[in-house]
Amino acid sequence: MTGGGRRAGASSRTGLALVAWLWIALGALVLAGCSASAPGSPSRTPGSTIGPAAPTAAATSATRPAVDPLSGLPTVGVADLPPEALTLLAQITAGGPFAYAQDGVVFQNREGILPRQASGFYHEYTVPTPDSPDRGARRIVTGGAGQAYYTADHYASFRRIWP
Repeated sequence: MTGGGRRAGASSRTGLALVAWLWIALGALVLAGCSASAPGSPSRTPGSTIGPAAPTAAATSATRPAVDPLSGLPTVGVADLPPEALTLLAQITAGGPFAYAQDGVVFQNREGILPRQASGFYHEYTVPTPDSPDRGARRIVTGGAGQAYYTADHYASFRRIWP
């Protein structure tokens, strides 16, 4: 592969990372305008947000905390996710289409690893695993407050996706 091919792939990956960051930042912006009385919204004071503040243009993976202060879970930068996860984040942002009928279903959080929320708060999506004969173990779980989590081991552990 030539250097130009690599750069095109890197450019595509950077574009997907930007889409993913925008998706997560949009969730934070939506929360900033939500009031505690909004139907189906988590309890909070008007104007408050859940999750980290939207990063500035100068933010880098060096500014990403090792642990999410709200959930206590380790973090992973959007740019550090597998390329299939970046593609999936873009699909989630666009509302689909998704490869699997199970994508978008309510995630029950039976393992209790994610912060406790009401049923229907979390939704799961399959991150395709190359050469896997089935759905594989990788998933992205999104929350109703704009947060997203990645698991590579079918819910045995999670990392908060950090923009």
